[in-house]
Amino acid sequence: MTDATVRPPADENAVRLYGEEFDQRPSDFFERMRREHGPVVPVLLEGDIPAWYVIGYREVNHVTGNPALFARDTRRWNAWDMVPENWSLLPFVGWNPSVMLAEGEEHHRRSAAISDSLDAVDRTELAGISERVADHLIDEFAGDGEADLGTQFADRLPPMVMVGLFGVPDAEVPDMIRDIQNVAGSDEHAVAAYQRLQETMRRLAETRRAHPGPDVTSRLLQHPAGYTVDELISDLIPMLSAGTLPTGHWIGNTLRLMLVDEQFAVTLQGGRGSVSHALNQVLWEDTPSQNNIGRFAVRSCELAGRKIRPGDMLILGWAAANADPQVQPPAQGVGAGNRAHLSFGHGDHGCPYPAPELAEVVARTAVEVLLDRLPDIELAVKPEELLWLPSFWVRRLAALPVTFTPTMTSH
Repeated sequence: MTDATVRPPADENAVRLYGEEFDQRPSDFFERMRREHGPVVPVLLEGDIPAWYVIGYREVNHVTGNPALFARDTRRWNAWDMVPENWSLLPFVGWNPSVMLAEGEEHHRRSAAISDSLDAVDRTELAGISERVADHLIDEFAGDGEADLGTQFADRLPPMVMVGLFGVPDAEVPDMIRDIQNVAGSDEHAVAAYQRLQETMRRLAETRRAHPGPDVTSRLLQHPAGYTVDELISDLIPMLSAGTLPTGHWIGNTLRLMLVDEQFAVTLQGGRGSVSHALNQVLWEDTPSQNNIGRFAVRSCELAGRKIRPGDMLILGWAAANADPQVQPPAQGVGAGNRAHLSFGHGDHGCPYPAPELAEVVARTAVEVLLDRLPDIELAVKPEELLWLPSFWVRRLAALPVTFTPTMTSH
């Protein structure tokens, strides 16, 4: 543990990084933070634990592009002495031996193997799997004339697609999906769910080592990087979680945008031309991954005029950086072709190639199939009645209730 004496006291103007405005009106919150504090904001996490919230687009790029100065290993943090045992953010800050927290050559070795293994996924086959899963899920509610597109469609589709890519046996899929969701929930079920996931991953890794198949898990074990079973267990959980949960929220947030924004009305009448535009606009305006903890200063430095001490935590505000008026002037808009957002991270620890591409195949296919099957879909409530779930990490609706003309199943 780093000597706590190097930790600065909480800034007298520090902002609590939670509350109604932060959860429900983040654009207002970001604008106020920028106006009152600039691109680097002194904040307090739950329990009044101090940190820096980096919300400037240029500053986030600087931090993520300089791993020698702003490192990933959470053991560098200088405020561990303030953290209670039951701290709600502990699952996301506690050190583990996964590729997410690895540094230097160790990170490069494993991330390169992950990229190679994911790149072998056939995009056309992935789209076909996504289409079949979408049809299956829609069949379950197509005759009802109403549905919650969050819990009945968007949240369920990506894990049902992704587990197959990793070679998870069909019998284990329901329990595994439930455990992934419970871990992300950061509630009383999280620790037990994580332990079950570790055992599931161990069985999967050992089975695929003995009986390789055409899946990501087998390819990782066979990669020249020399993945061990223990390394694979540590990396499969964040890979599956990152590949399923944010993609589901991406689908849900895109469907919401297309249902409330008039510019997408033609798409809701059966066209497909604007789906990619809507997916990209959501990554700018309502990105599923809002924040990341983060980086930890290796030595004293300055960032946007703030004095950063060794071991200080820097929280990366992906959503806030995307809203930075320096890169997104309000009068200009984001445009369909501008993909310079930070929704997939940036730098060495950004989402590894080609994961964003694969996620987009799944998300785009899901939205297109839904609009094809239910062309007269409408919100069942007023747009302003849709609520966002309180979360430090993700942007996700509590529910997305819709109505439509009941239809036959796809079979």
